[in-house]
Amino acid sequence: MQLSILSTTGGAAKGNLDVADTVFGVPYNEPMIHQVVTAFQAAARSGTKAQKTRAEVRGGGAKPWRQKGTGSARAGTSRGPLWRGGGRAFAARPRDYSQKVNRKVYRGAMRSILAELLRQGRLLVVDQFEPESPKTKQLLALLNGLNVSDVLIVADELGENLWLAARNVPSIGLADVAAIDPVILMAYDNVVVTEAAIRKIEEQLQ
Repeated sequence: MQLSILSTTGGAAKGNLDVADTVFGVPYNEPMIHQVVTAFQAAARSGTKAQKTRAEVRGGGAKPWRQKGTGSARAGTSRGPLWRGGGRAFAARPRDYSQKVNRKVYRGAMRSILAELLRQGRLLVVDQFEPESPKTKQLLALLNGLNVSDVLIVADELGENLWLAARNVPSIGLADVAAIDPVILMAYDNVVVTEAAIRKIEEQLQ
């Protein structure tokens, strides 16, 4: 399979890049992608929610009032679940939400996402992507030359000018090859990848 390498100066094709069909030509596998994305989002949950039971809250040692003769319902403690300041009946406990995903399944989902982005014309390969100065205006001019917006830029190494120029634009995401994952690839309308980054991605997913 060949990918067209675009130039950031004009957007015209600068050449072709041979990539493996086993990475960028696989069919779309929605169940696999759903499994991996769900597991990835679940692993991001902190799981630190905690509440106290009636045995853990402070107080409640003395019987609030005598058993009979008051006209009120009998009560043995003031820290039951029905009382203000009492413990919870089914108190939440810290838990781990992470799900196990095999490496082969994760790589398969990444290949499927990249291949589908390529089929839809949402994955663009450029020779390089680095503005001459840390100016947002220059970065937007480069993106306008590629005719893309709401874009994730994936580079082999993120230069300082690129990072400074994109940090205040919500519709532009930055990631190096090690930081990409299924969620971030699907979070943007378009993905712009440098030639060096696409080589690394291909090497990791083969």
